[in-house]
Amino acid sequence: MESATYTIVIPAYNEERRLGATLEKVLEYVHLQGWSGEIIIVNDGSRDNTAELVRAFAARNPQVRLVENPGNRGKGYSVRHGILQAQGEVIAFSDADLSSPIEELPKLLAALDAGADVAIGSRWLRAELQTQRQSLHRQLFGRIFNLLQRFILGLRFKDTQCGFKVFNRRAAQAILPLQRIERWGFDPEILFLARKFGLRVEEVAVRWGHSGETRIHPVVDGARMFLDLLRVRWNDLAGRYDVHEAVAVEPVKTPRA
Repeated sequence: MESATYTIVIPAYNEERRLGATLEKVLEYVHLQGWSGEIIIVNDGSRDNTAELVRAFAARNPQVRLVENPGNRGKGYSVRHGILQAQGEVIAFSDADLSSPIEELPKLLAALDAGADVAIGSRWLRAELQTQRQSLHRQLFGRIFNLLQRFILGLRFKDTQCGFKVFNRRAAQAILPLQRIERWGFDPEILFLARKFGLRVEEVAVRWGHSGETRIHPVVDGARMFLDLLRVRWNDLAGRYDVHEAVAVEPVKTPRA
């Protein structure tokens, strides 16, 4: 995809401490690839100096762009907001901690080249690629959540929650305007929508290392994510994922040449 334009979206909430290193790594990688594109940081109502840090990077690097949420809305809202602002023909999103290194991106791009509309990084297709595993109770929480989404939504992926996914522009424009889950449960929703619209989703094994600074509470957020699965099923039954139900979004500009 040498001739494509690329967007990398990174949601950020109080990421002042580690976002600088992340931006340096991503910028270096993009420059080495010689890509035409942009890096969008979505500030989710941070109370620290995340926005100021991004503005400083943007002043030196025109590829970097800051997008501001209207307050703290959650990771799902941030990803959706960033992707719907994206100008790239290929649109990726990554967690701010780069738990999956940016150097793993070619694996997902190769899946798009092979015909996929969406490629999702997976920690569990090849567990030996994990450089730092989660605690046992977090792994158990993840397995239970995976079983629930298989039962409730019919999703057959080994790992929906890895924060490393890529869309072609057609898939992003079909899925994201209909996304309604704003916090941690948004990943199964966008994959459910991809399946609903007949898009091809490829799960790809990637290197991944647990950062140790997760903000997910296994009990509280686990209950919310379970309820989000039920909301996705109810939204579908209620016709809220029909195309005419898409919520209004900012118009997306044509990709730069």
